[in-house]
Amino acid sequence: MQGIKAPDPVLEQTFTELVNAHQTSLLRMCYLNLHDSGLAEDAVQETFVKAYRALPSFRGDSDPKTWLMRIAINTCRDMQRGSWLKHISRTVTLDQLAEPSESFSEDAVAVNMEIARLPVKLREAVLLYYYQNMKIEEVADALGIGISSASERLKRAKEKLRTALKEVYFNE
Repeated sequence: MQGIKAPDPVLEQTFTELVNAHQTSLLRMCYLNLHDSGLAEDAVQETFVKAYRALPSFRGDSDPKTWLMRIAINTCRDMQRGSWLKHISRTVTLDQLAEPSESFSEDAVAVNMEIARLPVKLREAVLLYYYQNMKIEEVADALGIGISSASERLKRAKEKLRTALKEVYFNE
């Protein structure tokens, strides 16, 4: 048969290692961006499909995690812009929610709620830097911006969070 190639075992092994190493952090990032577990799972799956297709051309100029995070962020952005997302009912009643596997402090919940309220560009920088433990250079690379822009986004996000959390905790 013409046009069909046998799978490359090295490529397959590399891809499997990428999935095993990064699927949890990608799912966390996508969930925090999309606020929906089903959409987050779809975004991660789409991220890995895109990564698999692009893997032969990946030059290794950045860390694989940074490369995957950039794909995931762009995938989440595409999903948020997509017209099909506007037609999905994302309303869930309390009895439909699963019980949390662990309890979180009120402080942690308040911080996470305020992070979710940040503008997308600021939220992405915070999630990569604080939740994914990426260096500022990696954040900039993952977002496709300069280091100074990434630093500025983090600075603005901290200011907004400080103001919002000050109102939550000291507005008595």
